[in-house]
Amino acid sequence: MQSSEKQRLRTSIFIPSLFLLVMWLVKITEAVFQIHLNFLGITPLQIHGLPGIVLSPFLHGDWNHLMANSVPVFVLIAALYYFYRTLATEILVLTVILSGLWVWLGARSGVHIGASGLIYGLAIFLMFSGFFRRENRLMALSFVVVFLYGSLIWGIFPELFPEKNISWEGHLSGLIAGLVLAWFYRKKGPQRKQYSWEEEEEEENNETSGSSNDTSAQSEKPYWDIPQPDKDDLKVVYRFKKKH
Repeated sequence: MQSSEKQRLRTSIFIPSLFLLVMWLVKITEAVFQIHLNFLGITPLQIHGLPGIVLSPFLHGDWNHLMANSVPVFVLIAALYYFYRTLATEILVLTVILSGLWVWLGARSGVHIGASGLIYGLAIFLMFSGFFRRENRLMALSFVVVFLYGSLIWGIFPELFPEKNISWEGHLSGLIAGLVLAWFYRKKGPQRKQYSWEEEEEEENNETSGSSNDTSAQSEKPYWDIPQPDKDDLKVVYRFKKKH
């Protein structure tokens, strides 16, 4: 395995592990000191709720909530850093900010916590980015994410969650953020390999369009602007054939 491949693999494991470590340390701190840090979550349209845009992914209501989010957080961040290493940090930060900001702007009153918005954002980004790029490996990744997390789509419908403590707004905000980022970054980062025959076709098309433009431009010129042959260059040859 080459050094660059090893470095990529190490990064794709280290970053999600670090993210999980912070999530679990926050919950352990709450349990040890018998405190609740939920007030640091997102409180819509309240100034004191703005820090929650960044802090909410590390806060969870109970251990079940934390464990349910831990596996998808690790898997999705690892996939992001392995396949989109040049964009990964930017996508991760923007997903957190955009999904959290939209919750702050339009969610129900209360405190919204948890990494669900981040999970939805990364899952949707990985699903659609491969299809937008039409790159084989990334499209395969898209299908894998659809298989693993395609059922997340039901989380944006509040009718399916009669419990008031589930933030479907966070799910929806993450979904929109992931879709927007997948489209916006579709021409950045890894791209579909262009084969030689495709490049030749593109060059031929460019040459054809260029020559047609030249012809059309020449045809648009008035008659007197078109260079006329010199009369001295004209030569008429008559041939006499004897009749038998």
